[in-house]
Amino acid sequence: MTTTTTEATTDLYPSRGATEVSVPRQDPVFWGAPDTPGPIASGDLEGYERDGFLSVEQLIGPDEVAVYHDELERLIADPAVRADERSIVEPTSREIRSVFEVHRISEVFARLVRDERVVGRARQILGSDVYVHQSRINVKPGFGASGFYWHSDFETWHAEDGLPRMRTVSVSIALTENFATNGGLMIMPGSHRTFLGCSGATPQDNYKRSLQMQDAGTPSNEALTGFADRHGIRLFTGAAGSATWFDCNCMHGSGDNITPYPRSNVFIVFNSVENEAVEPFSAPVRRPEFIGARDFTPVR
Repeated sequence: MTTTTTEATTDLYPSRGATEVSVPRQDPVFWGAPDTPGPIASGDLEGYERDGFLSVEQLIGPDEVAVYHDELERLIADPAVRADERSIVEPTSREIRSVFEVHRISEVFARLVRDERVVGRARQILGSDVYVHQSRINVKPGFGASGFYWHSDFETWHAEDGLPRMRTVSVSIALTENFATNGGLMIMPGSHRTFLGCSGATPQDNYKRSLQMQDAGTPSNEALTGFADRHGIRLFTGAAGSATWFDCNCMHGSGDNITPYPRSNVFIVFNSVENEAVEPFSAPVRRPEFIGARDFTPVR
């Protein structure tokens, strides 16, 4: 399906108004043809369409994990990286929480983005060529790293980045063991079928706060309770090298890590080249390009 100019400027998913709204999904979950070749088996695609996510037990091997983990450690130890606006620090400990646009500042992570095991799955799910809307490394050291509150990424990417349709998929690749206790990813299975438009206007430069602590774009407790009652909550665990693919509209979050065991991952967001960002639907200005890309060059 090709996104036309009319479609791109029509707001199918209103949000950040006076009240919270719930809208049925207007877009496919799986955009490819059933016989489209790719790394994902047909049964797994059916599960992805039903639940909104797909787990891969070992996307990359132990030797590769070591390379990417070493690169993560190099980046967060580099004073120049820390001083860059693409680095987000914890509000209390002042340790690095995330480094954005890692596929541009690191050739090691750029190679991972181009890896067919990674980008091939994105093309298969989205049914087109893809570009990187966002990439980052997330770092959750032990003893107090804070979590990410419940949210739908699409709500933010639509409201603040201008992505018109739900034609975006994310992959979180574990670079450390994901235990049940060290702040792992949680998703509400099936929540991707409903768009929850949050209430409240988007503040100017909201990204400066939201990357440390989500506020605008946060669902109400009542809505989250309803979602959890209907869909349940799945916690993802797995060895380093495992990965979770999930739809842009999944309701998800993660808890604090108060264990001694760090949790780090690389997070890549692929968007269809037929779903280019337009102007934000519910924000005064676009977020910076290191958060929401405006370079729509397909990954090759």
